[in-house]
Amino acid sequence: MNMAWQPQEEGLRQILQLLKESQSPDTATQRAVQQKLEELNTFPDFNNYLIFVLTKLTSEDEPTRSLSGLILKNNVKAHYNKFMPEVTEFIKSECLAAVGDPSPLIRATVGILITTIASKGELTTWPELLPTLCNLLDSQDYNVCEGSFGALQKICEDSAEELENDTLNRPLNVLIPKFLQFFRHSSPKIRSHAVACVNYFIMVQTPALMVHIDSFLENLFQLATDEDPDVRKHVCRALVMLLEVRMDRLIPHMHNIIEYMLMRTQDPDDGVALEACEFWLSLAEQSICKEALSPHLQRLVPILVRGMKYSEIDVILLKGDVEEDEMIPDREEDIRPRFHKSRTHTIKHSGDENGAGDGGGDDDDGSDGMDDDNSLSDWNLRKCSAAGLDVLANVFREEILTVLVPILKETLFHQEWEIKESGILALGAIAEGCIGGIIPHLPELVPYLISCLSDKKALVRAITCWTLSRYSHWVVSQPHDMYLKPLMTELLKRVLDANKRVQEAACSAFATLEEEACTELVPYLGFILETLVFAFSKYQHKNLLILYDAIGTLADSVGSHLNKPDYINLLMPPLIQKWNILKDEDKDLFPLLECLSSVATALQSGFLPYCEPVYRRCVSLVEQTLNQHIANTQNPEQFDAPDKDFMIVALDLLSGLAEGLDGHIEKLVANSNMMQLLYQCMQDPIPEVRQSSFALLGDLTKACFQHVAPCVSDFMPILGQNLNPESISVCNNATWAIGEISIKLGPEMRLYIPLVLNQLIMIINRAGTPKTLLENTAITIGRLGYVCPHDVAPLLQQFVRQWCTSLRNIRDNEEKDSAFRGICQMISVNPGGVVPDFIFFCDAVASWVTLKPDLKETIEKILHGFKTQVGEENWKRFSDQFPPHLKERLSTMYGV
Repeated sequence: MNMAWQPQEEGLRQILQLLKESQSPDTATQRAVQQKLEELNTFPDFNNYLIFVLTKLTSEDEPTRSLSGLILKNNVKAHYNKFMPEVTEFIKSECLAAVGDPSPLIRATVGILITTIASKGELTTWPELLPTLCNLLDSQDYNVCEGSFGALQKICEDSAEELENDTLNRPLNVLIPKFLQFFRHSSPKIRSHAVACVNYFIMVQTPALMVHIDSFLENLFQLATDEDPDVRKHVCRALVMLLEVRMDRLIPHMHNIIEYMLMRTQDPDDGVALEACEFWLSLAEQSICKEALSPHLQRLVPILVRGMKYSEIDVILLKGDVEEDEMIPDREEDIRPRFHKSRTHTIKHSGDENGAGDGGGDDDDGSDGMDDDNSLSDWNLRKCSAAGLDVLANVFREEILTVLVPILKETLFHQEWEIKESGILALGAIAEGCIGGIIPHLPELVPYLISCLSDKKALVRAITCWTLSRYSHWVVSQPHDMYLKPLMTELLKRVLDANKRVQEAACSAFATLEEEACTELVPYLGFILETLVFAFSKYQHKNLLILYDAIGTLADSVGSHLNKPDYINLLMPPLIQKWNILKDEDKDLFPLLECLSSVATALQSGFLPYCEPVYRRCVSLVEQTLNQHIANTQNPEQFDAPDKDFMIVALDLLSGLAEGLDGHIEKLVANSNMMQLLYQCMQDPIPEVRQSSFALLGDLTKACFQHVAPCVSDFMPILGQNLNPESISVCNNATWAIGEISIKLGPEMRLYIPLVLNQLIMIINRAGTPKTLLENTAITIGRLGYVCPHDVAPLLQQFVRQWCTSLRNIRDNEEKDSAFRGICQMISVNPGGVVPDFIFFCDAVASWVTLKPDLKETIEKILHGFKTQVGEENWKRFSDQFPPHLKERLSTMYGV
C-alpha cells in the first residue's frame, strides 16, 4: 500500500517553488511562504511530498531537499498526532530506507527527522526502529553505518530516559556492548559517534553501562591519542563525567589520567583543550584533589596561565584593536536578559557592621573578569583556565604560590600586551584562594595595577578593573590615601573610558568597591556622583543597564548620607528623565526600578518630590500585568501571557517607597486601588510574585496600617496558606508580614491565631529550616505571644527551646524587643512551659547588649522568680552547668 503513493507533477512543482521562495531573504516573501505552508498543511498527503523531496528527488540540490526535511520535522513537532496512519507509515519507512543516503547533509536531516518522531513517544510504537538501526551498523557500506550511527546518537541524546525503560525490553543491554565494539572502527567519524552515544549514559549511571564499565575504560584509554579531534573531545568529556560518578574506577589510573589531561589541555584543537580543561574544575571538587594533583602542580599551573591568553582569533572577534567605540550603538542581541532578585526580609546579625555581612563577595564575582564578551561563544578555554586556577587556588591556598609567583613576575611585566593581560587575569583569579600569601605583595602590586588602568590597550584596562575589584576588601582596609583614593580616582576615569568594554568592566568593579567600602565612600560622594551622572549622557544601551546597578549599589552602601540637596539635584534629574522616556513594556524598566528602589530607601524624605509619579506608575504596571494575565487566561489564542517580572519589580519598588517614605505613602495609597491589587498579587501562582506581595504588605503595615486594617480578614487566610517552607522566600516574607500585622492589630489578632500558629511551630521545629526563616518565625511567634499571651502560652513547651536558640545571635532592634516581650508575657502565663528548657532562656536573654529598662526589669523578675522557686541549692547546681562567660553575663546584666 505504501509503495503505491506517487506524487502528482503539479503538487510537486508547487512545493519546489515554495522551497525555493523560502530561501529568499525578503521578509514579505517569507511571510507569504509561511501562509502557504499553513494552507498546504490541510492536505493529508502534503507531508508525503516533503519526505519524497528529501529522500527521492535527487534531481534537486541538497540544501533544497534538506529544507524539505526540516519543514517536515517542524510539522512532526507541531501536528504529529493528527497525521493519517498511512502517512506516518510512509514517512517511517522512507526514513529507514534513506538513513544511508550518500550525501552527509541528507543523512543528517533524516537522522534529525527520525529522532523527532522517536521523541514524540514513538519509540514504543515504532518497535522496528532500534533493531533496524542496530543491524545497519554492521553494514559494509560506510554511508549506511555512519547514517545509522548519526541517527542513534541523536536518539540517545533526546530519549536517554526512555531507552532505559522496561516497556522497550531494555534495548541498552544490546546497544551499549554494540557501541563499545565500534570504539576501534577504522573511520574516525564512526569512532566519534560510538563514544558520544555511550557518553549520554554516564551521568545517569545506566546499569547496562555500569556492568561494562571496565571494558568502557579500557576502550577509552585505547582512544586516548586518537588522531581525530572529535574523538579526543569525547574521550575527555567521558573522563570528566566519570570523575563525578565513578571515581572509584578512575583512582587506580589517576596518575596516568592526569598526565593525559595535562597533554590534552594543551591540545592544538581548542575544542579538545576546553573539554580537557573542565577536568581540573571537576577534580577540584573531589576530596582526593590535593593528594592526586600535588605532584603535578609544577606543570599544571603554567599550562592554565598559558590557556588564559587571548588567542589571535579572540582578539579579532573582540575587536581588540578598536580602542574607541563609545559612539557605536549596541546591537540588541548583545544585551543579555537580566534577572531580578526579589525582596526578602532579613535580620541583621551581631557582628555584621554596616550590614554587608558577607563582604558582598560571594556572589558570582568569579565570572566577571572572564565575561569579556557575549558575542564570543560564552564559555571558552580562557574562561575555563581562569576558573580552573581560581578553584585550585581555593584547594591549595598558599601552596600554589610557589609555582605561580615566578610566572606572575614574568607575565605581569611582559612587553607583549596579550601576555601581560593574561598575568593580570591570573592575579585576579587567585584573589580568593591565595589572599593570605598574596597580601605581602599587594603594597607593590596594587599601585602597579592602578598604573595599568591607563594602559594603551583597552583589553588590558578592562581586565585590570576586574582584578583590582577582587582585592577591594584589602584596599579598603588600608589607610585611604595609600590605595583607596588613587584607585577610586583612576577607576572613575575608566568609567568614562572611550571603550565600551572598559566602561562596563569599570562600572562593575566600582559596584564591587562600593559594597566593600560602604560609608567609607561618603567623603568622596560628590566626585563619584558627578562621574556616574556624566556617564548617563555618554553610555550606549548595554552599559546604561550596568550604570543603574552601580548607582543602586552606591545608594545601598552610603544610605542616608545620600540625602543632601546637592546630591539629589545631581542624581535625580537624569534618572527621572530615563524614567519618562521608557515605555511600560520596555524591559529596561527593571534595572531602573531596582535602582530607584535603592535610591528611595536611601533618600527617604529626600525622595518625596519624586514619589507620586513613581508610585502611580508602579501601581499601573501591577494593574496592567494583572489585567493581561486575566485576558490571557480567558482567551489564550488572542492575548499573550504577561511578563510577570514587570509586576515583581514594581511591587519591590513600592516596598522601597513604603519603607523609605514611611508615613508619607499614606495619601498615595488612599487615592489608589493598591489594596485590591495586592489582594490579587498575594494569590498569584508564581512564587516570586507572592514573595514580593508579602514584603510590600509588611512595609505597608508599618507605614500606613489604616489601609491594611480593613483587609486583614481577607489577607490572613492567604498568609496562613503560604506558611509552607517548601517555598522558603515566600514563607519567610509571609511570616514577617504576620508579625508586623499582629503588632498593629493587638489583642484582636486572636481571631487569626488558629490560621497560623501551628504552621509556625512546625516550621521552627523542622530540621533544615534556613537561618533567616528560623529567625523570622521566632520573632513572629514572639509577637503573637506579645499581643495574645493567653492563646499562645499553652503551647510554650513545643517551641521555647528552638525559639531561644534561633534568637541568641541577632542584633538588638525593635523586632527583637517585641519578640522578647512576648516570650516574657507567655512565661508569666505558663511558667511550667519553660522549666525544662530554662538554661536556653538564660542563654538567649544574655545575648542583649542594650535593652530598654522595662524589658530588663521583666527578665530580671523571671530569673529571680525561678531562682527563688527552686531554692538556693538547686539554683547553684543548675547554674554550675553554665559556661563561665554566660554566668558572668547573667550576673552583671541581671544580678543573678
